[in-house]
Amino acid sequence: MKATVLSFVFVMALSVLSFAQQDKSKRASPPAHTTVTTADGVTIDIHYSQPSLKGRKIGVDIAPFGKVWRTGANEATTFEVNKDVLVQGQALPAGKYSLYSIPTEQNTTIIFNKVWDQWGTQYDESQDALRVVVMGNESGQSVEQFTIKADKNGTVTLVWGPYSVPFTVKAAN
Repeated sequence: MKATVLSFVFVMALSVLSFAQQDKSKRASPPAHTTVTTADGVTIDIHYSQPSLKGRKIGVDIAPFGKVWRTGANEATTFEVNKDVLVQGQALPAGKYSLYSIPTEQNTTIIFNKVWDQWGTQYDESQDALRVVVMGNESGQSVEQFTIKADKNGTVTLVWGPYSVPFTVKAAN
């Protein structure tokens, strides 16, 4: 009987610990999401984690210029659309993708990868569905925590530090 009670207590303790470890809101880079239905009927759903600068410099200490970046933290950022779309005028079929980027001082390459259910550093270029190059700009203010915004016009904007990197998503019709 004592062994049964002890086993039950042990299993319950493991369950509580497991639940506590799954609480992603306690991570240093907590989860976030943005969802919008655009004026032309495209639902854009983005799930990502929000790293903070913590005194680091973008392009040097974090999200290094010229290298593939997971565009967030932790699991791969996911980008999902319910219809075939044009991203910066280029076709992307309806579906769910991981979102990566290659920032440089002049522009950013936005990458939509077919493998979305993975840890963010497991990028495989051969699985890319689409790459688009977009111009970024300095926003005039510094944002400590990485943020992705989307509006009803279909503009998705990556914002972090002094940088703002927008790209457009429109229904393919």
